[in-house]
Amino acid sequence: MIMTRTIEDIREDFPILSRKIKGKDLVYLDNGATTQKPLQVIRAVEEFYRNENSNIHRGVHTLSQEATTKYEKARELTRDFIGAKNSNEIIFTKGTTDSINLLANSFAKQFLKKGDEVIVSAMEHHSNIVPWQMVCEERGANLKVLPINKKGELLIEELESLISPNTKIIAVNHISNTLGTINPIERIISIAHKHNVKVLIDAAQSIAHTPINVQELDVDFLAFSGHKMFAPTGVGVLYGKEELLNELPPYQGGGDMIKEVTFEKTTYNCLPHKFEAGTPNIVGGIGLGEAIKYIRSVGFETIEHQEKELLEYATQELLTIEGLRIIGTAEHKTSVISFVFDDVHPFDVGTIIDQLGIAVRTGHHCTQPLMQFFEIPGTIRASFAFYNTKEEVDKLVNGVNRALRMLR
Repeated sequence: MIMTRTIEDIREDFPILSRKIKGKDLVYLDNGATTQKPLQVIRAVEEFYRNENSNIHRGVHTLSQEATTKYEKARELTRDFIGAKNSNEIIFTKGTTDSINLLANSFAKQFLKKGDEVIVSAMEHHSNIVPWQMVCEERGANLKVLPINKKGELLIEELESLISPNTKIIAVNHISNTLGTINPIERIISIAHKHNVKVLIDAAQSIAHTPINVQELDVDFLAFSGHKMFAPTGVGVLYGKEELLNELPPYQGGGDMIKEVTFEKTTYNCLPHKFEAGTPNIVGGIGLGEAIKYIRSVGFETIEHQEKELLEYATQELLTIEGLRIIGTAEHKTSVISFVFDDVHPFDVGTIIDQLGIAVRTGHHCTQPLMQFFEIPGTIRASFAFYNTKEEVDKLVNGVNRALRMLR
């Protein structure tokens, strides 16, 4: 692999990475929660508010036209980024959670009735469990769970037996935010479609790490967040096949999602506006477009190579720490390592290494059923992006060892 830019050069695009925390160089290893923002995205946000701020759609004045053009350009960039057929299939939302809630509610109204079934996996984030639980309770449907093994891998061979004539949709993540497991979504989609079952893929943890083409996957729905791919918070995407989105009723009512309103009846707008009620996060959408351009400028080849090296190195070095146990040892993993100690609480380790400028996530990571499965209260999670370095891994290892000496 030929890198056109060094990691040191790339790190200069991220101002926060040069910050000091409690007098120490920041070591940011919480990319699974949110990624840092490059100057290109920060400048795009500032430029909009300085020179173009206006509401979009319907406005005839210059600022509105400029803002609308930029916002819709971001939609087209997103369409191209994930290989959707057309931009009408790109619904802008507040994030992955909002996308899944939108889909769960609209899908349930149209397709779920008493006795029907929804399948999720045992490694889902709460945002891909709770919305489905809620609509299943409302409609009298049943939520079924695809189990995992102790390595943190889906038991795909059990999927066929879980599916019944009443199964309407399977909702599963591409990559586990806690385990780092890369799920075989191509196989899941193939099995589901053989039984005429729709599939939602939660791509929140994969969108910034590996290329995705929704047409090649033949996936029905895909959800992801901007803030996990170097874009601002408060913006995300729900992709859906156009014919399916056209069948679904609106999720919310308000401005922009209507064609005509009378007190007797309202007719709804066409895609994608039918699902985008009210003033959207305009600058978030524009920032998402800039983040997509930034990811492409770095290149997935560089991203995957760097993160694979970090995962291998960090795994090797962390396992030198006495008593450390990694939760999630799937054969196919991305750059996430969750680990525990039998004699030390994750929160205590996280608190101490924060004093050294090291940012990791501790807790259940919004995957409480997963914690129950592994019979642990939570984990310490280090999640890497391509701008992280082996030197930062060394600081993490030294920091954890120092914390253990204090706590033990």
